[in-house]
Amino acid sequence: MRFWDTSSLVPLVVREGMSTTMERLFLDDRELAIWWSARVEFAGALARRRRAGTLSVGEVERASEDLRDLVAGSVEVEPAEEIRDRAIELLFHHELRAADAMQLAAAIFWSGEVPDGSSFVCLDRRLRAASRAEGFTVLPSSGELSGP
Repeated sequence: MRFWDTSSLVPLVVREGMSTTMERLFLDDRELAIWWSARVEFAGALARRRRAGTLSVGEVERASEDLRDLVAGSVEVEPAEEIRDRAIELLFHHELRAADAMQLAAAIFWSGEVPDGSSFVCLDRRLRAASRAEGFTVLPSSGELSGP
């Protein structure tokens, strides 16, 4: 099982440059762990694409349905004081946005507070760096990333 950040879920249901890589990672291990607010962040990503005109209303609806199916059997890390407190600490140790600190804190909680050996799937540059610094194996590997 791997922890999946929202940035890595989007290419699983919306065709983009990293879709093939994310699909391969998913097929390697179909068990997902996600943060409680990942669905909200996902909806935000779809809404931005809709406003930009890169996704139609129908495509947004299909992507939303596909995500529901994708995460139906996932482990969802629920909010807890420990996660909030860890997220606050992470903000002072890493260059993260608040939502990303919550994602990473949830992943640390999911790992039993011992990230070493646990996989964190993420495409966000800052969150990847912070996850690696916290001890996670970050996927995909740097060599598999496209673009800057």
